[in-house]
Amino acid sequence: MSSQKILFTTTLGFLRRLFIGELKKLVEEGKIKYIGLSEASASTIRRAHAVHPITSTQLEWSLWARDVEEDIIPTCRELGIGIVAYSPLGRGFMSSGPKIVENLSDDDFRKTLPRFQPENLDHNGKVFERVNEIASRKGCTPSQLTLAWVLHQGDDVCPIPGTTKIENFNQNIGALSVKLTPEEIAELQSLASAIKGERYDESLVTWKKSETTPPVSSWKAE
Repeated sequence: MSSQKILFTTTLGFLRRLFIGELKKLVEEGKIKYIGLSEASASTIRRAHAVHPITSTQLEWSLWARDVEEDIIPTCRELGIGIVAYSPLGRGFMSSGPKIVENLSDDDFRKTLPRFQPENLDHNGKVFERVNEIASRKGCTPSQLTLAWVLHQGDDVCPIPGTTKIENFNQNIGALSVKLTPEEIAELQSLASAIKGERYDESLVTWKKSETTPPVSSWKAE
């Protein structure tokens, strides 16, 4: 294993095979520097943190996906764990709205997501229209507005929007200049609560299925 010091982010499946105790040993040996989790439930985070301090947790958090706010976000903040918000633009939906589906390739996995299905797409498109109206009022794009909402959630939050184009990258940077009032944040959150459809289908593993992890007693390093 390379001695390069990296942020070690482990998914649920890998977590079952390589206990936090073993990762703790790697930290102590100087082979890795930090330990992070991805799509972990609040109880899983607590179990891991009891063995070795967790530096960050990667989770999906945006106006499109807010199911982590009830338990996971408060747990991270209680324990002083940084929050890495992936898909902060709702898999691109909060940038383009329903028309994004027209440009997806046949093998794009987003075509399988419940929120992109016809029975939910029109409804979610109306939510996007409202977000776009607020963005126009603010003099920014809907993607900048959506990113700004994530950035306003706290200094411990780092959104990681994906992009393959320089113009989109520059647009994302522009979100740093978008300032939201408490009233605007509340308005956006009210709209977000109307998103229709599950985040993923049952075949994909998320934090909701992470309770199959072993009890904390089995995670302790020797």
